[in-house]
Amino acid sequence: MFFTSEKQLIKRAQQGSEKAWLSLCQQHQSRVFNQCLRLVGNSQDAADICQEVFVSVFRNLHSFNGSAKFSTWVFTITHARIVDHMRKHQLQSVTTDEPQAFSDGPGSGLQQQQSNAEIHNALRELPFEQRLIVELKFFQQYTFAEIADQLDLSINTVKARLYSALGKLKGQLEVDHHG
Repeated sequence: MFFTSEKQLIKRAQQGSEKAWLSLCQQHQSRVFNQCLRLVGNSQDAADICQEVFVSVFRNLHSFNGSAKFSTWVFTITHARIVDHMRKHQLQSVTTDEPQAFSDGPGSGLQQQQSNAEIHNALRELPFEQRLIVELKFFQQYTFAEIADQLDLSINTVKARLYSALGKLKGQLEVDHHG
């Protein structure tokens, strides 16, 4: 099969092509799962939310009109499912049994896994609103303006939450390394 653009895949999936739908899922599954894992901290919950996201994407694919990037649209759905999950579980304390899954790429040894676990644990200590900003800025690589638009916040609020989160993360990671 020749290179197929995402727009073509979306159009074909909207027309009922199972192959195009599966290709879209494969392109976004890892990113959605890792986003869920970083924000909820539990691989089973992340997998459940990821499944809910793709069910929602499938059910609403007909309404996607291309006015935003597909990845942004998928993120919006992912964010809504994570918020629903957090409300249902009332921000209960969670643990992870797979710290290596935190990395978007293949593991690069025990030290990388330990480092990922430390970052993951530090992220879990942040309030959800700050965790979300860190996720969008560093893991999804959105600009401050894009984050502000997606979350319906001012750019200054986004920056303030990010800088506050980074200060807390730095303090937490220093304690972990020196404590």
